[in-house]
Amino acid sequence: MDQISVSPAQPATDIQGLPTVILPGYLAGAEPYQPLAQWLSDRGFPTTVVPLKRSDWFPTLGGRPVTPILGALEVTVAQVLAETGATKINLIGHSAGGWISRIWLGDRPYGPTQQTWQGRDRTAALICLGTPHRSQERWTRRNIDFVNEQYPEAFYRDVRYVCVAGKAVQGAQRWGQWVAYNSYSLTIGQGDSWGDGITPIAAAHLEGALNLTYEAVYHSPRPNRLWYGSPQIAEQWRSHLLTTAP
Repeated sequence: MDQISVSPAQPATDIQGLPTVILPGYLAGAEPYQPLAQWLSDRGFPTTVVPLKRSDWFPTLGGRPVTPILGALEVTVAQVLAETGATKINLIGHSAGGWISRIWLGDRPYGPTQQTWQGRDRTAALICLGTPHRSQERWTRRNIDFVNEQYPEAFYRDVRYVCVAGKAVQGAQRWGQWVAYNSYSLTIGQGDSWGDGITPIAAAHLEGALNLTYEAVYHSPRPNRLWYGSPQIAEQWRSHLLTTAP
């Protein structure tokens, strides 16, 4: 894990938002999320990306516990709260970062070490971007089943849950849509669904959450296409970040 770096809020806005932490998606490092962090910081939400490297995910491959990622999230949140003096954060989880964040919120022993993080008391809002909250893939299910059995749907009433899905690709067994078809099939068993190219809409939403779906939004940042962190898309969900702790 790299060093933690907070993107300071700029004085160009009157908004004084809660400090915000971004947890990257599976096998992703922190760097692709830095533009989003700076964009949010410029709008009054001082934002920090959990400083992961791709290699930090390797111990979790094959459905093993995501304890190393939870530990990195815990360290980051503790440092952000200490530096800002805040008592709560906005937490943004992209892709797997969303369901991993749901584990971190909770108080049920997890994994071989039976750890708990109890992040709920330090979290005002959880924003899940393209998160697959369900899966039929046998390795992924080990962790996702734990989440959904222990903390089903929008579990904590004192945390604002916002789930954002993209509607960019309908899965099909033809060129250009095969990846989406296979991913949707592994996730919900229906390959011809709509989604962001990786996560189908049906898996990205939680009962009891504020569920949003945006047209033409893809799963990950790529040149010349929209993703959840593109400014014109982030502008739409940014209003659901909290400026004060509830």
